[in-house]
Amino acid sequence: MRTSAVYLAAALVFSALLPHVAAAEGRLDKIKQAGAIVLGHPESSVPFAYLDDKQAPIGYSVEICQGIAAHVQKSLGLAKLDVRYNPTSSATRIPLLANGTIDLECGNTTNNLERHKLVAFAPTTFVAEVVLTARKDGGVNVDDLASFRGKAIAAQAGGQTFRLVSQLSAKNGYNITVIPTKDTAETFLMVESGRAAGSAQDSGLAYASVASARTSGDYVISKKGLEPAPYGIVQPKDDPAFKKVVDEAVVGMIKSGKVAALYQKYFLSPIPPKQINLAYPMSDILKRVLASPTDSGDPAVYQ
Repeated sequence: MRTSAVYLAAALVFSALLPHVAAAEGRLDKIKQAGAIVLGHPESSVPFAYLDDKQAPIGYSVEICQGIAAHVQKSLGLAKLDVRYNPTSSATRIPLLANGTIDLECGNTTNNLERHKLVAFAPTTFVAEVVLTARKDGGVNVDDLASFRGKAIAAQAGGQTFRLVSQLSAKNGYNITVIPTKDTAETFLMVESGRAAGSAQDSGLAYASVASARTSGDYVISKKGLEPAPYGIVQPKDDPAFKKVVDEAVVGMIKSGKVAALYQKYFLSPIPPKQINLAYPMSDILKRVLASPTDSGDPAVYQ
């Protein structure tokens, strides 16, 4: 009986330690054991992450993540690493990363200080501005948020743009109704169908939405941004070993010119499946950030 009690006590101690052992196991261990890395991605965030005519994920951020996956494979010494994909939205991307469903989020997530409490970011690979888009005949001035007083603006639920417009409206008493949408496509559809006077989106997405429209000349995008929005590939928080490998991969792609080549491919050339060209030159801010890579979420860095 005494021996059984000893075994029972040891078993209880071991079971109590299991959560701590699991916690100590980082994302690199998980990826190595599974022989696979899972990339989370939105499905309509042109040109960052979207689906081609075969329903396969493509885009600027997706290809950066594919480069990271190749570096992870090399770092782990694996002969093969399966790259799997899992759709995400503004509302699901961080929970799916936190619970281990995805290993990286490869879309258009703004790197800000608030999100640093929940996740980590790879070095910035795009800097957008939050802009307003409206129909030219909509009776509003996209460079003046006050002109939307009492009207509706569509923005993605759970995204920084939704919170920003809501906060600015409340602060200035504009009484703007901010309509939550599930993704980029639905956000623009609200303007296209007249259900919203305008949309609030990051500039890259806004240019892609207008370029993809049947009558792109009917829309206008603000020249004055409401706030800078730096993008970085999102990764788990408090996993320094994984972050080191991911950041090495991104910095390597920046220094080799791979990121600049991807920018040329997705922002300055016709892109599949509709062969639209955003004709969106690289900003001076992004050029500066790529010259000195940073994962900072401080907006002052991007002024």
